[in-house]
Amino acid sequence: MSTQLQFRQDGSFTIVQFTDIHWKDGSANDWRTDALIREVITAERPDLIVITGDVIHKKETPQPLSAFRQALSAITDSGIPWAFVFGNHELEAEVEPDQLVVILQQLPNSLFETGPSHIQGLSNYVLPIRGSRSEAMCALLYLLDTGAKTKMPFGGATWVHRNQIDWYLQQSAAMTERNGGSPLPALAFFHIPLPEYNEIWDFRICYGSQNKGIDSPRINSGLFAAMVEMGDVMGTFVGHDHLNDFYGDLHGIRLCYSRLSGFSGKAPEDFPRGARVIRLHEGERSFETWQRLDDGSVLSEVPVHLPEGIDRFGKRSLGAAVEKSEKGEE
Repeated sequence: MSTQLQFRQDGSFTIVQFTDIHWKDGSANDWRTDALIREVITAERPDLIVITGDVIHKKETPQPLSAFRQALSAITDSGIPWAFVFGNHELEAEVEPDQLVVILQQLPNSLFETGPSHIQGLSNYVLPIRGSRSEAMCALLYLLDTGAKTKMPFGGATWVHRNQIDWYLQQSAAMTERNGGSPLPALAFFHIPLPEYNEIWDFRICYGSQNKGIDSPRINSGLFAAMVEMGDVMGTFVGHDHLNDFYGDLHGIRLCYSRLSGFSGKAPEDFPRGARVIRLHEGERSFETWQRLDDGSVLSEVPVHLPEGIDRFGKRSLGAAVEKSEKGEE
């Protein structure tokens, strides 16, 4: 990686996440997607663009290699560094993933890396962000390959494999040691949500909407637990479930969705497409996030989802507590 990511002089670093572009064949909807991408980039002027998979639309994309290039043209034209992780559609399309890797390595301003060959997936890598006035690493971005559908008889999405988690643990430990024993603030990007996304929607206060079932793996392989133990990851960012855009906090990590960016992806015609924006601040273990929609508006005030029996402060309501007591539950 020749390009070095660096905090701006004001201490900020802005990331735009595009996901589920689902480019098909250069039809009108595809060019609407292109326009959205260009408008978001112009409005936000990010320091980095991250694409969390499903750039092409599986078998509905008749020429996947040229479509892949077309879909990314608005991003490469911007001159802004960008990163990519594979989605399930890239792995299920009628094209060898290695052919897409060649394109990803050739396109300008790409920070894509295939990652270690001995672990699962083709897009597992780390991007450091250096300080505004030094070469010291001040933050980390983990990019992980969540694969496609599992071949196991119980079905569903595949899961982050143990060798990927071991790799993350090694990277995190090495970066923490290099930073004098203090974990660096970090974010993680991947395509398919972790099982914990179900937990935050069902039992925690969330911000945003769930308009589609959460298609997380049916096996919990422990990536979230590893992140909690290492203490570096502050937030995770996914796509995959086109109509979901909520986020919520669990054990010190904010789990975030972004709604789909592509007009050719499966969604109602009138469902606004968009992109998630993330802003880091140098030296702080926190971030801001919002969404910019296809009409140019900024979605910063979002609906609050309160699970049954939980008030807006995250406390169990009196009614729920009484009901629980009457049932003899502690």
